[in-house]
Amino acid sequence: MVSTEYERRIAARFATFDQDGNGYIDRADFHAAAKALLAEFAVPARSDRGQALYAGAEAFWQGMAGIADRDGDQRITREEFVTGAVKRLRDNPDRFAEIARPFLHAALAVAGTDGDGRIGVADTARVLRVLGVPEEVARRAAAALDTDGDGRIGEAEAVPAFARHFTVPE
Repeated sequence: MVSTEYERRIAARFATFDQDGNGYIDRADFHAAAKALLAEFAVPARSDRGQALYAGAEAFWQGMAGIADRDGDQRITREEFVTGAVKRLRDNPDRFAEIARPFLHAALAVAGTDGDGRIGVADTARVLRVLGVPEEVARRAAAALDTDGDGRIGEAEAVPAFARHFTVPE
């Protein structure tokens, strides 16, 4: 049985995905996240990086829908997210990391300036803020992602941390 505390934590993650606050997660939320990131970093949507971000957002949406959209209506309600995601994410956190990877890879490319797939801690905090993380939490989380202390964060650090955030153990 999944604990109430665990369900509460996972339900709180729901708000991260529900970009427009309408009470469910859908393709438009992933599209809105991509659009907001492109605007924040002044990257044109029609550029290679912009198109990669939208493709990553679509792949992430498809993966999330496969995990949590129990009734197939192309919307994930809070209840579906909690009851569908809780078990699946806990049972297979690597799967969650893999569905998020294309979006995170593209987000790093959008926020990066030198093309090496790594971004500074401050830009990581900017990405998190755009995605709805409160500023102070975003700064702390970005600093914590810099596990090797070099001031830069790459996919190898971001993807596992993202998966851990959404697959909080019971």
